[in-house]
Amino acid sequence: MANPQHTRNRILDAGEHLFFNEGIAATGVDRVAAEADVAIVTLYKHFGSKDNLLREVLSRRLAAWTHHWDHAINAVESPQDRLLAIFDAIEAFRASAGPTQWCCFLATASERPAPEAGTSDPVFDLIDQDTHEVRTRLADLARGARCVDPDAMASMLLLLYNGVLSSLLRGAPSEPITHARRTAQVLLDSGTDAA
Repeated sequence: MANPQHTRNRILDAGEHLFFNEGIAATGVDRVAAEADVAIVTLYKHFGSKDNLLREVLSRRLAAWTHHWDHAINAVESPQDRLLAIFDAIEAFRASAGPTQWCCFLATASERPAPEAGTSDPVFDLIDQDTHEVRTRLADLARGARCVDPDAMASMLLLLYNGVLSSLLRGAPSEPITHARRTAQVLLDSGTDAA
């Protein structure tokens, strides 16, 4: 008898690979089921719909990203290095994550229509959660690093973070993580309270 968790993970792996290499809209559940070597009925038994599968793929990616970022923060001691650890986390996460064309959250946001006003979309809710968590954590770390305006610093670092993710897709500039980290250091040098 097949292990249900193993089957579920195979489906998640197949969905992640196909959604973020071939496109969400272009990938049908039949293709995901075939890639995972399961029946379509099995896919629906585990996830219920393509949207639920997409949401679970993104949820798993968010948990893995958070783990890497936590590890990067805990690996350094100074408050400024803890703020800059987001760039170390991107590098570590990319080295360990399954190959995808680019950031799964940005890919989903760019491919999926935004929900109409007054309606809810669980996939977009997860994209919003990811953005909120990154921005909130950056602001908290900026406060710890004694930034004069922690919210503004968080916004600037979020912009650099998004730029790195987009540059990895574009392929230019080369070494976007290194360039973003250096830029962030300049921002920190000019925006922290030395007292």
